Amino acid sequence: MRVVIVGAGFTGQQLAKVLVAEKNDVVLIDNNEDVISHLGNRIDCIVVHSDGNSLDTLEKVNIDKADALVCLTSSDEVNMITCSLVDAVYPDVLKIARVRNYDYYVNTAEAKKTHVNTFAGKHRPLYGIDHMIHPDVEAAEAIVRAVENGALSSVLTFDDSDRQISSITISESSVLNGKTLAELRTITDMHLLIAYVEKDGKTSLPDGKTVITAGCTLGILFSKNDAAKVLELCGSKQVELKKIAIIGAGRIGTIVAERMVEPPATTIIQKIKEYRNSQKIVIIDSDPQLAKAASQRFPQASVFKGDATDESLLRDEGIVNFDLAICATHNHELNMVLAAYLESLGVRQSISLVNSSAFATIAQKLGIDVTVALRDVVVDSIMSHMRGNAVKEIHTVTNGDLEIVECIIPSDSKVIGKKLRELSNPGKYLALLDKHPGNEEYEIVTGDTVVSVGDHLVLISSAEDTKKTLEMFGNSSD
Repeated sequence: MRVVIVGAGFTGQQLAKVLVAEKNDVVLIDNNEDVISHLGNRIDCIVVHSDGNSLDTLEKVNIDKADALVCLTSSDEVNMITCSLVDAVYPDVLKIARVRNYDYYVNTAEAKKTHVNTFAGKHRPLYGIDHMIHPDVEAAEAIVRAVENGALSSVLTFDDSDRQISSITISESSVLNGKTLAELRTITDMHLLIAYVEKDGKTSLPDGKTVITAGCTLGILFSKNDAAKVLELCGSKQVELKKIAIIGAGRIGTIVAERMVEPPATTIIQKIKEYRNSQKIVIIDSDPQLAKAASQRFPQASVFKGDATDESLLRDEGIVNFDLAICATHNHELNMVLAAYLESLGVRQSISLVNSSAFATIAQKLGIDVTVALRDVVVDSIMSHMRGNAVKEIHTVTNGDLEIVECIIPSDSKVIGKKLRELSNPGKYLALLDKHPGNEEYEIVTGDTVVSVGDHLVLISSAEDTKKTLEMFGNSSD
């Protein structure tokens, strides 16, 4: 696959690294000469010092032969205009743009919904953009998913499935401590699967000989109904989230509050529905304008203009006894400090918004339960769209060494009719879930699961092997 990236900021660089690791051809364009000269020896791709919104520049790097154009400059307008320009001349190129202006994002989404039949027909997509990505929306949705599942840990869900993958740290008191994965079946009869193991800073795909030890983190696939039992197995306990504090009333905090204070009729936030009458939500921000806006927007919540590091405020309002603190200010380093500080005062669980997964290890050592990496969720979203229609979603795991991918088995796949045990490739990938056409629920796979046309198959693989794994199942992105 050939991808042209316009904008070599942090996200552009991270995306380029992921694509290069998968052996894709990447062109990275930026008009900052210092940035380009710095990247020349750091990323194995073509780097170009120029304005990416110039059709002449794009044609010189063979945009006509590209599979995708991703615009990630600091200007929403440049990103949108560049996509529109390319769409007018090369409509077959997939165009993805990051926008930070929430009005652009919401208005475009609403227009697509209102005129869905028009845009599904002969007309080009709005602004020539096939997929518009808003970082704050992606991050807020990730936070909400964690809250939906009790803020146990980082959580991945699949549509409205009963299945989820939670990242849970093993405590000293866990019955799993010192046991191998092969012994798991003798300890519990729950239908679960260990997707990955993180130990001593390294994340790997497990096998039956893998030893579980206190302090290691397991990516566990299980039914949401078994969450309490799984936590108990790991030496932890599930907490009912009746008292929640949202620190930061900016865009991300506001989106999270919208989902929690006013959950839509179709929401899957069962806990929020169940405890809505007794639930207490507090929003804190030091900015008087943001606090005032939040107070007007969410009359059901208690909103305070104040400093979340002020212990007297926290104690006076009883926040030190809350079940959950969501730290979602624009200062990501402060979020980590706040989350750890609040837990030290007595808050039971915490979620921290951070810049990237590089902070995840630090956050874990600080005792923070869940970290949501803003830049990583953006890269994940972009990669999901670039995999093609046969790939629904892709998520990086922990430090980015592993990726979880949901793909759809095409009719010409060579693996149709085969059992997963026949396709086994230890150390390269693991199959986790499968949903057959016509079925509403994903099932945890076994070696006897037979691959069928149209199956939704969820896989986990090393990031460098994801492309080859998808190709094996007939999902080539070339």
